[in-house]
Amino acid sequence: MDLEKNYFETNKETWNAKVNVHAESDMYNMKAFKEGESSLMPYELEALGNVSGKSLLHLQCHFGQDTLSWSRMGATCVGVDLSDEGIKLAKSLNEELKLDAKFVCCNVLDTSEHINEKFDIVFTSYGVIGWLPDLKPWGIMIAERLKNGGTFFMAEFHPIVWMFNYLEGKPVMEYGYMQEEVIFEEYEGTYANQDSKIISKEYGWNHGLSEVINALTEAGLHIEYLNEYHESPYNVLPDLVETETGMFKKTDNLYPLIFTIKATKP
Repeated sequence: MDLEKNYFETNKETWNAKVNVHAESDMYNMKAFKEGESSLMPYELEALGNVSGKSLLHLQCHFGQDTLSWSRMGATCVGVDLSDEGIKLAKSLNEELKLDAKFVCCNVLDTSEHINEKFDIVFTSYGVIGWLPDLKPWGIMIAERLKNGGTFFMAEFHPIVWMFNYLEGKPVMEYGYMQEEVIFEEYEGTYANQDSKIISKEYGWNHGLSEVINALTEAGLHIEYLNEYHESPYNVLPDLVETETGMFKKTDNLYPLIFTIKATKP
């Protein structure tokens, strides 16, 4: 456990360093966001629809753009993230935009130690579960925080995507689909600004789809669907081409880039 604590501390330092770089990046487009543009993507908007009047817990919210986008749509939102710099910026944006979201800094696995409220919706998206060594406590926490009849939704990069090492420019298949050993990467830059000079040091884990599904079902959730998609809303992988929908995909379509899961608590 001490080793895992060190992994999380290293990841926290890296994400703290990323906050300002991401906030100034074209990808996060802070100017447009402040002027009213939503940061939410088609998969999650289609899945959750009208959230007005609903309570929503956003897990691993970074600096809160998606949380605040849900808030603009009428949801009562709480965002959770490991990065205290991310939470600091999220609170500042919430105040500047005169919204009513709340933000809590903690390890996502410790959410129930900091938040007692139960929610209509628990939401998480894109680059989230790979930071967690074991998904069973994650699934239990989600079930704890959902109301009976509540909905869990996630959109995430497909586990096949994480089998590749992208640091040399060309994808090289290097990691196991269900690899239990921790993966360490150290590199210059970040996905939102590859020209940045920050050094990212990151510990992560690969989780196959069966592990994700089982973590949720063993916690008592009912899976409504698992969908896989060739199109990603983010152009963050090598050699993607833009589609007519404004999303991005590989030209060969050999494997999906995104999966989504919708589940309910009976």
